[in-house]
Amino acid sequence: MVDLAAVRAAIGKVEDPEIHRTLEELNMLREVDVADDGSVTVLVALTIPGCPLKDKLTADVAAAAKSVAGVTGVVVNFTSMTDEERSALVADIRGGEQREIAVARPGSKTRIIAISSGKGGVGKSSVTTNLAIALAQMDRTVGVIDADVWGFSIPRMLGIDRPPTVVDETLFPPEAHGVKAMSMDFFVGDEQAVIWRGPMLHKALEQFLADVHWGDPDYLLIDMPPGTGDVSISISQFLPMAQALIVTTPQVTAQRVAKRAGLMARKVNQTILGVVENMSWFTGDDGKRYPIFGEGGGEVLAQELEVPLLGRIPLVAELRSGADRGHPIAVAAPQGEAAAAFAAIAQEVEDRKPRLRSHPQLVIN
Repeated sequence: MVDLAAVRAAIGKVEDPEIHRTLEELNMLREVDVADDGSVTVLVALTIPGCPLKDKLTADVAAAAKSVAGVTGVVVNFTSMTDEERSALVADIRGGEQREIAVARPGSKTRIIAISSGKGGVGKSSVTTNLAIALAQMDRTVGVIDADVWGFSIPRMLGIDRPPTVVDETLFPPEAHGVKAMSMDFFVGDEQAVIWRGPMLHKALEQFLADVHWGDPDYLLIDMPPGTGDVSISISQFLPMAQALIVTTPQVTAQRVAKRAGLMARKVNQTILGVVENMSWFTGDDGKRYPIFGEGGGEVLAQELEVPLLGRIPLVAELRSGADRGHPIAVAAPQGEAAAAFAAIAQEVEDRKPRLRSHPQLVIN
């Protein structure tokens, strides 16, 4: 005889793949029946009809049921929550707050890092993507906001191919490689251009922060647009405790422009975590490093801003091709020199956790 209580307990521990809470906690497990021949039939209530991760949920429930001795087979059926149940679920997840930027409230454990540059083309989005994955590989929970609302690219780089799930006006961001992401890419067609000014940009960023269920991640990285415009100002207002990470290339021109992003961060009272130099060198077949874009820009910028140089990232073809295919270098070539550089930078970021003195002044270890 199969122990019904054991089967239900095992299935109840399965996590919803989007909300990351158990079926029992979310009241999604509605019925469990065990037949005399050991076959199990399960009824699960989805948050919305047509849940994009239903296949994964089916597999996880079946695996959990089969872990109980005597189970011979599993059939998983689905129903959907009522409007009232969805509203209650969202209220519970949000802790009763309907419009709050949870990651910015006092006591939040989330470290918010705005990854900025003075100009485009320095690989800021590649740095954001691979740093996020490197942090996730350290068993940290990570989200990314693609705040470059004109040049959004994070979903493609991560290999995310589905939009967020919407439950009672709350968005649950899709996830890849352990990283959740939100971007304008989910809402704008390939043939559309985003032609927005300050107020609309401000509203979109507010929605990404207040209407998206991020949970309580260890890190929220923000891929900033180039320059020091409206988005930078809005982020500083929404997330006053955000830190800044400045990306540059070795070129003197890029370094001089990136300095303005650092000065902008200081202007809005953000702590600068450090500088990352991208495209630092190319390693030839002969094993020799070639500084194609010059040398020293990252070090000079770090000295001028009086912050550490957190790391230097080599120029490798796989970094570009992997981004185009949705296979980031941190995953596609984990043993390569670029992935090693991102892992080292992630460790630097982790080691420089902010601490609070007795008065509310943020300092960096």
